[in-house]
Amino acid sequence: MSIKISGAPCCWGVDDPKNPYLPPWERVLSEASQAGYKGIELGPYGYIPMEIERVQAELAKNDLTIIAGTIFDDLLSESNVENLLNQVDDICSLITKLPAIPQEEGQKFPTPYLTVMDWGHDERDYYAGHPDKAVRLNENEWKQMMEHIRLISERAWKKYGVRAVIHPHAGGYIEFEDEINKLLNDIPYETAGFCLDTGHLYYSKIDPLEWLRKCADRLDYIHFKDIDLDIYEQVMGERIRFFDACGKGVMCPIGQGVIDYKSIHKLLKKINYHGYITIEQERDPRNSDTSLRDVKQSVDYLKSVGY
Repeated sequence: MSIKISGAPCCWGVDDPKNPYLPPWERVLSEASQAGYKGIELGPYGYIPMEIERVQAELAKNDLTIIAGTIFDDLLSESNVENLLNQVDDICSLITKLPAIPQEEGQKFPTPYLTVMDWGHDERDYYAGHPDKAVRLNENEWKQMMEHIRLISERAWKKYGVRAVIHPHAGGYIEFEDEINKLLNDIPYETAGFCLDTGHLYYSKIDPLEWLRKCADRLDYIHFKDIDLDIYEQVMGERIRFFDACGKGVMCPIGQGVIDYKSIHKLLKKINYHGYITIEQERDPRNSDTSLRDVKQSVDYLKSVGY
């Protein structure tokens, strides 16, 4: 099992590029390097500028490579399709011009990936983590979203050679077990892989260990998070948006929460997982002064248990 640990700007509170409190992207890259990362995600569209020479210079200065770009947007609305495809073009044309990363032995597809997540629906955001309360798409709406995912994935692969990986996300329309099962049936592995996120799975009442095992043959990429159980139980009793729960500290450094990373390590060896795992810890960006400390704690913990 050859695993590379990488990072993501969300550990610094970078989820909405319009948030006025975001730290400068240059600082995020610098602190990611200080934490010992060699790879990092691009973050949400619009955060790191689409300026190849400028980005390349900062990456080189910090000895970093880009592991993935991200589509984090409304995958449902027909009116948003052109915007989504423009994002594919912008992101993929940038990440494929950056220095290539050697493919790990046994890694199914090379990085950089295009991580695809549905987002932007109040009717789901307030019921993140509540499979019994959240409204579901009707059959036609679901088919429409699947078609949009196919368009994104095929454009990224056929035009740029970038592998799309679909990420079930708390607060979006692909979150719960029934929805992930439908996704498995409707999007073939030839079209797109999976990026499962341990924290989002747990938040949404899904056993991360069970689903990493279940999706082993579809798993191209993994995100690791941990959850503070006391805060989780508190926010589950509130009507609260997902990122507001993150602002309260529901995500904590890995090894300090409820998710069993020793058992996950054993499972990943058993299913012969190779490639990249990205650490994430969403937070309020106004608390990003503790990001480097928390990221280092997560990295140190994972190394201590064999990763």
